[in-house]
Amino acid sequence: MLKVLVFAYLNRKYSARDIEDACRYDLRFRWLLNNSKTPDHVTINRFRNKIYPFMDEILKQLIDLLIQQGEVDLKSIYIDGTKIEANANRYTFVWKKSIIKYQKRLIEKISEYFNINDELSKGDLKKLVLKEFNNVRNICKSKDIVFVYGQGKRKTEEQKRYELFEEWLNKLDTYEKHLEIMGERNSYSKTDHDATFMRLKDDHMKNGQLKPAYNIQCATNGGYVVDIEGFSNPADMRTLPTFVNNLLQKYGIKIDRVVADSGYESEENYLYLKQNQIEAFIKPSNYELKKTRKYKKDISKKENMTYCKAGDYYICHNNKKLNFEKIIYRKNKSGFKSESRVYLCKDCLNCRYSHDCIRFKNKSGLKRIYVAERFENLRKESE
Repeated sequence: MLKVLVFAYLNRKYSARDIEDACRYDLRFRWLLNNSKTPDHVTINRFRNKIYPFMDEILKQLIDLLIQQGEVDLKSIYIDGTKIEANANRYTFVWKKSIIKYQKRLIEKISEYFNINDELSKGDLKKLVLKEFNNVRNICKSKDIVFVYGQGKRKTEEQKRYELFEEWLNKLDTYEKHLEIMGERNSYSKTDHDATFMRLKDDHMKNGQLKPAYNIQCATNGGYVVDIEGFSNPADMRTLPTFVNNLLQKYGIKIDRVVADSGYESEENYLYLKQNQIEAFIKPSNYELKKTRKYKKDISKKENMTYCKAGDYYICHNNKKLNFEKIIYRKNKSGFKSESRVYLCKDCLNCRYSHDCIRFKNKSGLKRIYVAERFENLRKESE
């Protein structure tokens, strides 16, 4: 049955009824079935649903078979990704920043109501509201208070407090549930909790609208797909270490080279591949740009300045020095720490080239350049 399904997909037959017809009339499918009884569409669909949880293992076994036959060797892995829109409504988004903001406002409101000066944890605050809600509910029961609704009806103080505490409890539960579903992501769809909102190439409204989607990463070798995985992160560069790590664990074979486009270029990815003794063939993001005449004549670029290693300074187009000022550190969302050296020219105020050299104007009016030495060296190796 698995052979029949794979061969049907290769021939672009995806419907269970089309596969059933092929098994009945196509000699190739009859040969795969060894002339046994033709399965009906219900049997094909039932088998297809049963093997879905084991698709990763089936793919691994197929790749192991191809390795044995010498079709693939997994020495060079070619990685690329694409964003696929989820089957979810575009306007079912839940944003993490908004939920955190609403939750914070509600906590401040509750603290002000109970006149709490000390900062309580969210759990303790929720317990306090729940305790007050139970007290009010018991009072309503003991006094046999009948709740009223609609125009012209006057609610009692007990009913008002009951409804207020109930609303607060519901909102606190809702915010906690949203944040739990979201996890480390910044958004999710109400009708598809696994989908994250991303910008897609297919933008029919031409306004950069965010849509619920998945970032699908695919690894190939010798023309065969050796692994495929879905990610919630829209940036390809954030997926590379996890994807390659899963590949190494799955097949347990030494990978020599990883080939990818400029979307995967980052210092973190270069270092990860180097630590795992994998050669990085990643296209630099400025590869095409630096070939242009405009780039080569741009005096603001550090690549078009002269560097003096002995004195650790750069010389600009007007023969002025940019001396080393300080080292700054940046940390990305995954926690990776990068280092950049800052060079500053203190003699730019009366320079006739300052208009072309200082593209991004600052208060001081001085030229600064940032040099990430480790990243630049890794990029040269890859190039």
